[in-house]
Amino acid sequence: MHSFTADQVRLGFIGVGAMGSRLVRRLLEREYQVVVYDLDSNKAAELASSGAVAVETIQELVDSSDVILSCLTNDSAVKEVYVGRSGVFARIQPGKVVLEMSTVAPETSRDIHAQGAKRGVNVMDVAISGSVLAVEQGTIVLLAGGDAKVFQAAQPILDAVARNYFLMGPWGSGTSMKLVVNTLLGIGMQAVAEAIALGEAEGLSRKRLLDVLSQTAVIAPAHVGKLARAERNDYSPQFPVALMNKDFRLILDAADSTGLALPATAAAFKVNSAALKKDPAADFSSVIRQMERSVELTVSGK
Repeated sequence: MHSFTADQVRLGFIGVGAMGSRLVRRLLEREYQVVVYDLDSNKAAELASSGAVAVETIQELVDSSDVILSCLTNDSAVKEVYVGRSGVFARIQPGKVVLEMSTVAPETSRDIHAQGAKRGVNVMDVAISGSVLAVEQGTIVLLAGGDAKVFQAAQPILDAVARNYFLMGPWGSGTSMKLVVNTLLGIGMQAVAEAIALGEAEGLSRKRLLDVLSQTAVIAPAHVGKLARAERNDYSPQFPVALMNKDFRLILDAADSTGLALPATAAAFKVNSAALKKDPAADFSSVIRQMERSVELTVSGK
């Protein structure tokens, strides 16, 4: 299998929202030809000024692409895009490759691979670990599941968008690893929120507390920037609370399917759900604000 370099393949990218659009721009910077499609045609059209070719149907994209990538919201969207009546697999030619980058259930990744294999199409799950800012900076980590030869051929594409990338095992292993990573991300954010709530309940200066906490070794790199934003009460979405909520559900469902109990994850999911209900448009770090409300209620005696 030849290497998927910019002079060898044309890419098709489905789903050009916050993450997808930035991935496309990085691919264009590496001189890849990229055809783009999104349900919101305006999002696809916006990338035309950067050199992408916007199309109106998935089939147009499939017909004009050698390697197809997608970055979609959830399992339902992935299934519709690939196995729906007008989806990728409706008329795809054998020999093409799919790099599916959405955060979905591992079982969904395995199913999409199996459906592709029936048509002579090799599908890899290539989950993204990192924020929108990390995509812009090219510092994301990619977690792949699938064929080792396809993974090797795809390395020029992966190099264009990521700091590092790993083949975790067979199909579904990439999305499984993403759930492992996001378990730590979600629980860690809840732990930070509880620590801040405790400090404020003890009467510590909020600004001083956040400043000092950010300089300790116990705060993970993924959470450090959240403290500075929390100090300004800035919970604008970098990683939306709704997406973390979706990931918590995937994590707990995966654990439940194997009979594994995850008590800390279940507790974090409960607070995350309360933050989501309070402000669906906020960042997942809004659990800090949610825990601070608990302090206010405790102090006021309510």
